[in-house]
Amino acid sequence: MSKRNSWLNRCFTPKTSLPMQVIWSASALAWILLIGLWAGLSYGAVVPAMFLPTPGQVLDAALRLSHDGTLGVHVWASLEVVMVGFVISSVVAVPLGMLMGSFRVVQAFLEPLVNFIRYLPVTSFVPLFILWIGIGLEQRVSIIIFGVFFQQLVMIADVSKGISKDLINASYTLGSSRRDAVIHVIAPASLPGVLDTLRVTMGWAWTYLVVAELVAASSGLGYLSLKAMRGFQVDVIFLAIAVIGLLGLITDQLFRFLRLKVAAWAQ
Repeated sequence: MSKRNSWLNRCFTPKTSLPMQVIWSASALAWILLIGLWAGLSYGAVVPAMFLPTPGQVLDAALRLSHDGTLGVHVWASLEVVMVGFVISSVVAVPLGMLMGSFRVVQAFLEPLVNFIRYLPVTSFVPLFILWIGIGLEQRVSIIIFGVFFQQLVMIADVSKGISKDLINASYTLGSSRRDAVIHVIAPASLPGVLDTLRVTMGWAWTYLVVAELVAASSGLGYLSLKAMRGFQVDVIFLAIAVIGLLGLITDQLFRFLRLKVAAWAQ
């Protein structure tokens, strides 16, 4: 009994490390409860099948669309949109955000405009992007960039701004120039926070994917979901949602792994 109480105390004590078997067991339990609830509601006919398909129906749809190659085509199309948009946004936002957080004049110049634009709804710009850019990959990528870039900029600027000034002053004492302070002090110290920002905003990129593909798209998981809605194929809609969630989870874990490798000192 005392051993059980000890485990409970450790589990509910803030900032306490736990064995991996406990962590994996808790994660597995969450999935079991979710799928169990879904199965109970669908197989038990608590929710009509036209609104909530069974796990078996979604699995059958996955096998069917995988067998004829349809699912792979749509997954690749969505991956291309998200990755191209996210990479372009990040390549610009990371250095610009670092400058914005490090130099007050850059912050004063950019912050009012950035804070205005980042509150604008992405969906309202879809017709404009179609009008300006046309229909195609460029239009969908632009939506991802617009949805992610300004959020990245503010978050990375906050990371850079949070670096202790004592570190910078110490580097000046040791003979560093202002350029050296930015490259060799601020940038490395900001790396963990930058990777966390990229990880969070990658999740936003996946959420904007559906917005990008619901209008004027001929492929992708968002397009697949819209097409399935017109045919009342709820199992395919659930499949598209599940695949987007799975892809988002994979990219999230990749960023976690990257942070462990390149910024292990910050753990």
